[in-house]
Amino acid sequence: MSTFRIAVVGSGPSGSYCAQLLSEESDQPIEVDVFEQLPAPFGLVRYGVAPDHPKIKSITMSFSEVFEETPGVRLLGNVRVGVDITSSELRSHYDGVVFASGAPLDRRLGVPGEDLAGAHAVRDFVSWYGGHPDTPSNAFVLDGHRAVVIGVGNVALDAARMLVRTTEDLRATDVPQHIVEAFTASTFSEVVIVGRRGPAYAKFTNKEFIELLDLENCDVIIDPDDLELDAAQQEYLDSNPAATRLFASFRKAAERGALGRKYRIRFVFDRTPVEFLGEDGSVSGVRLAKTSDPTVTETLDTELVFRSVGYMGKAVPGLPFDTETATVPHRDSRVIDGEEEVPGVYIAGWIKRGPTGVVGTNRRCALDTVTSILEDIGSKSSSASASTVVDELLRSRGVQVVDWAAWRRIDEAERAAGESTGRERVKLHDRNEMLQFAAGDVIRLG
Repeated sequence: MSTFRIAVVGSGPSGSYCAQLLSEESDQPIEVDVFEQLPAPFGLVRYGVAPDHPKIKSITMSFSEVFEETPGVRLLGNVRVGVDITSSELRSHYDGVVFASGAPLDRRLGVPGEDLAGAHAVRDFVSWYGGHPDTPSNAFVLDGHRAVVIGVGNVALDAARMLVRTTEDLRATDVPQHIVEAFTASTFSEVVIVGRRGPAYAKFTNKEFIELLDLENCDVIIDPDDLELDAAQQEYLDSNPAATRLFASFRKAAERGALGRKYRIRFVFDRTPVEFLGEDGSVSGVRLAKTSDPTVTETLDTELVFRSVGYMGKAVPGLPFDTETATVPHRDSRVIDGEEEVPGVYIAGWIKRGPTGVVGTNRRCALDTVTSILEDIGSKSSSASASTVVDELLRSRGVQVVDWAAWRRIDEAERAAGESTGRERVKLHDRNEMLQFAAGDVIRLG
């Protein structure tokens, strides 16, 4: 019986689940090569989940077992699909290719001044404090008094919470040491979170909001007037228990009011940003209009603005792309071009369904993809190239592939850096430094 070979592009939750399920569900011998553009695996779990949420990040232990204990599953990190190897080359060398490349772009607001210095996509901030190797270590200087976050999802709350964390809090995480120092030097004392709709429609969870309320150094402020509901919001709450619980927490925060703490996070709802104001090319304020009555406006002075209004997928060269949904069109996880299936090409995760769900949602999504792959393989014979062919192709192009053993050397270096500073782990931020450790070079951190 021939061994089938599948390529998975992306080592985040969807890609890792695909690799795991392919090996578990297949009745035939199967090998899976997981391609990752970064020198480290796990995608948004490593670089997108808030560092002060270690329980969520611990899912990487399960994913690690896939690469460590599953015969035939390989990591090919530091390989850029579309640059180091094309998608058409993957299709020619493998029996199937799964794109689990996520949603790497950010939705824009489309208002004047959005490109001023100091106005950022929240992803840029998350990538910076998460130590993403493609984000410069000096991307942010936290010098100002008020930051504004536009959006009311969990990521918006993550960004706000990180801005008021103490040095002690941050030292309990894995963020790079220079990021800890940048937060320690921060002069920001207030974060304003702007919801474009009414409070009933806030997207973050009650658990995330209560985490803010539990911060001992920070006031959480909500104007009781912002909690007056129109009929549509009341109807929504009446049919949505989760939203009702969150709204009850809003009322508790409004009743508690200001307690005179060092920091404050203030929520405003029913406000739409209409213009970013600037001085000398840098943001200096945000003009807001009341969503329900645009004639009512106000201006917030600020030196730092994050838009947190959603992620979106990026077109994959060589594949069809739906610009309206920012996803790759599919039928039962099989990529389609018009009404025709693209043979041997599949998708999973956010590039398939959009940026929805939690980490665990990706397992169900990956299982649907794997089911289609295994149905298509059926009783066919493999036509894939041997793994050595792909390895030699990448070697001939000068690509330093980070396999699982090389990643473990990076992992060990991060743990050693943590141990030397009394922390569990300190992430490496610099790609070249990561690659040096991956190669087994002896270098000194710092």
